[in-house]
Amino acid sequence: MILQIETATTSCSVALASDGKVLAFKEINARNIHAEVITVYINELMVQTGGTYANLDAIAVSCGPGSYTGLRIGVSTAKGLCFAMDKPLIAVPTLAAMANGVALSNNVTNMLLCPMIDARRMEVYTAIFNATGEIIKPTAAEIIDANSFNEILAGNKVLFFGDGADKCREALGDNPNAEFLSDFENSARHLTQIAADKFKRGDFEDVAYFEPYYLKDFIAGKKAGS
Repeated sequence: MILQIETATTSCSVALASDGKVLAFKEINARNIHAEVITVYINELMVQTGGTYANLDAIAVSCGPGSYTGLRIGVSTAKGLCFAMDKPLIAVPTLAAMANGVALSNNVTNMLLCPMIDARRMEVYTAIFNATGEIIKPTAAEIIDANSFNEILAGNKVLFFGDGADKCREALGDNPNAEFLSDFENSARHLTQIAADKFKRGDFEDVAYFEPYYLKDFIAGKKAGS
């Protein structure tokens, strides 16, 4: 039984999974609400499923890249639960979870998958995977322009999705090999397969020292008048 937490984007999502299958989930897509609702949602999941915290075998968390604040909230919540209950922590890369979610719910056998997370202006956090989850292009912060992904698009159909994909649509929308999934939202459900595989392998994090994968340093916005 694994509790799964996703807060890397505007989506605040929790799910409870057993043996690689989602039992229940609760989520909302809204800015600046994660700290307010995440523990409420977790408690509601427990009530809904009749489970107890003692019955959990591990906590899995989407570990980035993504929103600095969102990642801190999700990872802090996961680590707090692990410390309190002496449970192992599983870290699931956010972009890999996104690709896995799309691969399981769409017919993408002949396409590459390019999840994208908004990173301000024309920059995104992205990677490219094949339909089986193999990394084709590793995670990076990319500034999107008309020449982005030219080499990959020359010989492959690529499905772009995530809250950063609209930037790519403006730049690459005329390329016949570029396709876009407009209704994708990050979900804790997408962590299920990767988390279950890591649990079976005993691939756990050191709870005391684990930190989210921010990819870039946090840069605070200037306040008015400063």
